[in-house]
Amino acid sequence: MNTKQVHKFVGRYLEATECAILEKSPAHYTVKLSPHADRELTNRPYYWSFVDRVNAEPETMTFLFVTDKQKYEAVADPPKQTAPTPAPNAQAVAADAALGRSLGFVHGSLNAPARVPREDLYFGARKLEQLFDAARTKGSYVHLFQEPELKNSNPYVSTPYTAWLAVNMRAEFSCDRKREEIHSFGVSLATGACVERFHDLLLGYRLTPRLPANIHITKNGITFNKALAIIEQTLERKLRGYSYEWAEAAAARLDDELDRLQGYYEPLIANALEENKPAIEEQFTQRQAEIRWQYEPRVTASAINCGIFHLQGIE
Repeated sequence: MNTKQVHKFVGRYLEATECAILEKSPAHYTVKLSPHADRELTNRPYYWSFVDRVNAEPETMTFLFVTDKQKYEAVADPPKQTAPTPAPNAQAVAADAALGRSLGFVHGSLNAPARVPREDLYFGARKLEQLFDAARTKGSYVHLFQEPELKNSNPYVSTPYTAWLAVNMRAEFSCDRKREEIHSFGVSLATGACVERFHDLLLGYRLTPRLPANIHITKNGITFNKALAIIEQTLERKLRGYSYEWAEAAAARLDDELDRLQGYYEPLIANALEENKPAIEEQFTQRQAEIRWQYEPRVTASAINCGIFHLQGIE
């Protein structure tokens, strides 16, 4: 993940969590966190428990997120020519000394801004991992509406929208090797129609979390559980049509490994002392389980994320 990708991801996260971006450039963001983002990123459970108990107005933290350290520091700290320091004026020095005797220490910059914590974000950075975890946890489900391409000039005409359940599925083909596939399905909650590559379809729409004006949602004809069952059945039929020569080859390698393991342990157990046999047999059983886990072919499917998308039309 390069610096441009990190910068784009951070910007999308800040926008999605409604943070106030105070300053930005291609190399950084200065941002005042929203309450949601502050809870996720600052690790202040005692502060937030106090806010929740007394129902106080929260004061969120401000951060400087640097996504390209080299570019940011080149702009923030340009090389400067050093000017000769003027000799101190004797009268000014005496005045400062008298002020110090009268009032004690006086800070040289009372109007200095509060320190803003800086976080350098790069692939592998702890704070960026926090952002990834927060995005995975809170972004596993979305609820969005298609923005109408043209606004209806008649305020009394309402456009019908259909709700779709979209699920991105991961299919894993595992043995001593591993391969993954991502499948995106969308099921109309009005008719039960199932569309593959649904994510690609969504890329052609402008989506918003707010309900657009002059639209109405059609009544659902099937439940969420029924829609999920349709997706599972569709994926299962798709996977059944695949070639599984790789699984047969993996099963053959598994048999070879088990035979080799048996050839090693059987003489060892036969010639071992009686008090040592239980330990060797246990080790043999454990090694067999490890070999089966490594080589045994298996196919698993799991949901990555999902969402409800309200799209124009009745389908």
